[in-house]
Amino acid sequence: MKHRKHEKYPPVEPYDHGMLDVGDGNLVYWEVCGNPAGKPALVVHGGPGSGCGTRARQLFDPERYRVVLFDQRNCGRSTPHASDPGADMRHNTTGRLIADMERLRTRLGIDRWLLYGGSWGSTLILAYAEQYPERVSEIVIPAVTTTRRSEIDWLYRGVGAIFPEGWDLFRAGVPEAEGPGDLVAAYARRMESPDPAVRARATADWCAWEDAVLSQETYVGPSPYSGRPDRAQEAFVRICAHYFAHAAWLEEGQLIRDAGRLAGIPGVLIHGRFDLGGPLVTAWELSRAWPDAELTVIDDAGHLGGPATTRAVLSALDRFAARG
Repeated sequence: MKHRKHEKYPPVEPYDHGMLDVGDGNLVYWEVCGNPAGKPALVVHGGPGSGCGTRARQLFDPERYRVVLFDQRNCGRSTPHASDPGADMRHNTTGRLIADMERLRTRLGIDRWLLYGGSWGSTLILAYAEQYPERVSEIVIPAVTTTRRSEIDWLYRGVGAIFPEGWDLFRAGVPEAEGPGDLVAAYARRMESPDPAVRARATADWCAWEDAVLSQETYVGPSPYSGRPDRAQEAFVRICAHYFAHAAWLEEGQLIRDAGRLAGIPGVLIHGRFDLGGPLVTAWELSRAWPDAELTVIDDAGHLGGPATTRAVLSALDRFAARG
């Protein structure tokens, strides 16, 4: 496809989509864009609980890629939706999301696929790839996280040293929390409350804190978290708090410890130096533990990235498209 180098591709619409029954009463939404005979790639969205949008479609050459996107359990168009208090979060875990990805790969008849995604998406990508390395051709990650307890503690306590006003309000939102370490678990309990007013207040307080952490970054449009539709906000906070209260069901440091399992898989890690939500050190440590990964640091970017981040992603995906 003719396009200006390092600019996004034109918008495309899915040529196929559906709802995958993954058990436990859950249906996972999926869609496929691009060339049915192209190189398979899977977009793994962040959050957890943000759902897949349309912008990631434009990062892939639609003539060379067969791009699969999906909404992880209980968010986006997947059902039941986490904004419904009756949705059972017990069936939403990292292990089950990995199993969902494998079920989707099998359903679509894909042998190996490139994995793309950042933030929480990078954690899920790494966990999947370390379990099924033979199913992964390449990995591209902007905004690297591994959801260690130390990373969770930084995002919901440590970075409060930079934004003390916002963190004080976040802390005041759950006065029953037994110290800073219990903040996330306290929010998770509130998001399971049968009282819609309690859930709404917890959702608003959580999103305000997430926005505060990104407040030094440049972005266009509504606030990254508080600006989402109410239903999407509530699902995002409920799923986030659920995952982070359980440290994503991962052993501390597991994904970096086991990065040797990724040997032979080419990887591109792209990280903003001024990412206050997920400091660069995680990407740095992963790049040192994963022999086939290259790290690109974007000096003028944060967690949300920017033009230089997008150019680096497009460059990596275009390069990997040529690998067939």
